[in-house]
Amino acid sequence: MNHGAGYRRLNRTHEHRKALFANMAGSLIEHEQIKTTLPKAKELRPIVEKLITLAKRGDLHARRQADSQLKQDIHVKKLFDVLGARYKDRQGGYVRILKAGFRYGDMAPMAIIELVDRDPSAKGAADKARLEAEAAND
Repeated sequence: MNHGAGYRRLNRTHEHRKALFANMAGSLIEHEQIKTTLPKAKELRPIVEKLITLAKRGDLHARRQADSQLKQDIHVKKLFDVLGARYKDRQGGYVRILKAGFRYGDMAPMAIIELVDRDPSAKGAADKARLEAEAAND
């Protein structure tokens, strides 16, 4: 029997996989585009789409459900304030996966996973702001 074969295990324990996808979903929400391996991208898509559907609902219970799945409050805030409003009229299909060749070291298939109708200035914006703040403090 082939029970429990509905997802990819990715050679990780359940706890490691849960943390991996929480961090990847937070990064995708923050930067709106990330590069990862193709199997990870394919597993991440339904997780992020369900989070955006929660953000479209926008009530307190949905916010608490998203907060339990994501690691950082800033990701939940952006999810509900920016992305929930952006995709209010869209009926699913919030995430796009583009194949991006193979990684040099081990020939793993790579992919770019991004939000549809993304803001191009969001990619790396938080990192740039953090670097500028550190430079101003020095």
